Amino acid sequence: MTLHENEIRVDETVVRSLLRMQRPEWAALPVSPAGAGTDNRMYRLGDHLLVRLPRTPDNAEAVQKEQTWLPRLAPHLPCRVPQPVHAGTPTSAFPLAWSVYRWIDGEEAGPGSVTDWPAFGTDLAAIVRSLHSTPLMGAARRGELSWYRGGDLQACDRWVRGCFDDCDAIEGLDLDLAHLRQLWERALALPGPTGRQVWLHGDLRPTNVLVQQGKLYAVIDFGSLSVGFPDAEHATLWDLPPGARQAYWDAVGLDDATWLRARAWAIAVAVSGVSSYWASYPAFVHASVSRLRSILEAAAGR
Repeated sequence: MTLHENEIRVDETVVRSLLRMQRPEWAALPVSPAGAGTDNRMYRLGDHLLVRLPRTPDNAEAVQKEQTWLPRLAPHLPCRVPQPVHAGTPTSAFPLAWSVYRWIDGEEAGPGSVTDWPAFGTDLAAIVRSLHSTPLMGAARRGELSWYRGGDLQACDRWVRGCFDDCDAIEGLDLDLAHLRQLWERALALPGPTGRQVWLHGDLRPTNVLVQQGKLYAVIDFGSLSVGFPDAEHATLWDLPPGARQAYWDAVGLDDATWLRARAWAIAVAVSGVSSYWASYPAFVHASVSRLRSILEAAAGR
């Protein structure tokens, strides 16, 4: 499945070619697809390794970022995170940087894997608090560590309105887009975020949170790692059941303005997902629509 015009095509043959050239001791290990997101494709390598290949040149910029910062952040976090074991370099077979990590066993967070959603929300809050309190270690909001989700909502208004317009034109999209626009605009009228800037994971959706024995175990995919204001970090709460959302809110102690800005970020990312991937990535669209419906249901109940 190709999602981007400038996407680099990859398959198991390409993976083996990269391994033969750069890590021949791994070249004979079994290789099998292990999932794909909007930015990367993954392949399991043997029992203990994961190969991660960016889809586009822009996505490849995150490879060095993870290689540099994940080993420094890991000791500060109360969960497993990816451990880089090889920084792959471009070749004629695959002209982008790529990575190999230790494999982490676990299931994506969801109804079939999480046994106690309030406890999950509390555990996720502990991880977020730990990440946000980790020293910046010289990092700053610039270059590869500067991402729109760590900034101000106002800067995104134009493209978010364009995504709403795209969604308005989609036939069969069963959403109260007018109400969602109102919630977005209400957050724009709030004062912007203040306080110190912190480390941000940037994309704590359930597909990036792994569960073992019913409990939160690991956070993966730090490709959106950045430094900025934390409001958007809380946006993925609307991907979770109300019990997890409430427990998280209680544990983090979010004020109302931060909560409303976080909800607006959740809306922005989801309408963008529907707009961008309606015809190409049904699973991502389904997750985005589910988030927007969750927001509408919660807004109706409060």
